[in-house]
Amino acid sequence: MTYQNIILEHAEPGICVLTVNRPKALNALNAATLDELADAIARVAEDSAARVLLVTGAGDKAFVAGADISAMQTMSALEAHAFSEKGQRVMHALEALPIPVIALVNGYALGGGCELAMACDWILASERAVFGQPEVNLGIPPGFGGTQRLARLTGRARALELVTTGRQVKADEALAIGLVNQLMPAEQLMGKGLETARLLASKAPVAIRACKQAVQRGLDLDLANGCVLETNLFAVAFGTADRKEGMTAFLEKRSPKFEGK
Repeated sequence: MTYQNIILEHAEPGICVLTVNRPKALNALNAATLDELADAIARVAEDSAARVLLVTGAGDKAFVAGADISAMQTMSALEAHAFSEKGQRVMHALEALPIPVIALVNGYALGGGCELAMACDWILASERAVFGQPEVNLGIPPGFGGTQRLARLTGRARALELVTTGRQVKADEALAIGLVNQLMPAEQLMGKGLETARLLASKAPVAIRACKQAVQRGLDLDLANGCVLETNLFAVAFGTADRKEGMTAFLEKRSPKFEGK
């Protein structure tokens, strides 16, 4: 697929950057953009060299300002159902990537943009970032997973407040309520993202995958079964070359050379 609305590039070995590239539309998500995102995510999933994915938006005004309202205005209920399913599939695919996925939010992340950011593993944001689920102002609820992921990140009461009032949240409040991991000046955002990605890329890929799987799947389990899952993943890691290399390097007081095996 030739992309018209996004850019997928290898910024450095093992580090991929996915940019929603519709700055004139504040990077709004229409059906074509969602299709391109789905294709790009599938490419990253198939790339054995990929260790980290950074997700951002073009320009300095918006990460993604939302779904494309002009495209939604004439949708029937059936068309809206299909559009929501398309968006949900993209968010699930992004969340299911076995590598760490970090959102770099450089402006407005509203509606579908907030949902895209929340489908990433965590969020780094500029100090001028703004988050929100303002769909109620259009007479609809969120449709790309916003009600579900927001509640898991901020708690039920806070999520209900935000999705029912449509209130926008500035960067400092987003940090305080657990939506964002870290804030920084806008000009430092990509540099910090790459710095974090390099750190993650230096770790054992097998262990990273196990950690992500344990946390994600464990959230849907009770504590006892979550700990069983962790024990099984811990044991499986002992059969990998990465585990042998990591422990050998530690004992030999040198840096490990992980290969993801």
